[in-house]
Amino acid sequence: MVHIYSFNPVSNADARILILGSMPGKKSLEQNQYYAHPSNVFWKLMGELINAHPHLPYAQRLEILKTSGIALWDVLAACERGESSLDSNIKEEAANNFAEFFAQHPHITQVFFNGSKAEQCFKKFVVDKQTLPSLELHRLPSTSPAHAGMRYADKLKAWRAALIP
Repeated sequence: MVHIYSFNPVSNADARILILGSMPGKKSLEQNQYYAHPSNVFWKLMGELINAHPHLPYAQRLEILKTSGIALWDVLAACERGESSLDSNIKEEAANNFAEFFAQHPHITQVFFNGSKAEQCFKKFVVDKQTLPSLELHRLPSTSPAHAGMRYADKLKAWRAALIP
């Protein structure tokens, strides 16, 4: 088991939406970038929805997210995980400080979980354990290559319905 840490949040103070993953995978940790695995469709979806296309430099994609009112972070601050990046290998979880985050981001009213592990961790380690504002919580289909049971077009439809009013 390897002890790993998540990244800092990507956000502007005027963010309206927060997208939460569980913990960066091995490829993301190696490249110090959210959703860096080439088979993860997060950036492909963001390209279609807000023009944060995967071919753009990473810093530019993050800036597009921020100017679109979207913050990006992970539920977990730290955990232990085996060699695989699978969420099922996550143990010894510690959550990020969401009370402080939401105090600094008062316009966020919607939280979208990128997959079920992020939602489960948030409910287990954050809800009723940290002081949170009133939030709408929604789980979206995971963009991970491990969630291959759903077609890309269906993922796009679900993400579009959630993020594009």
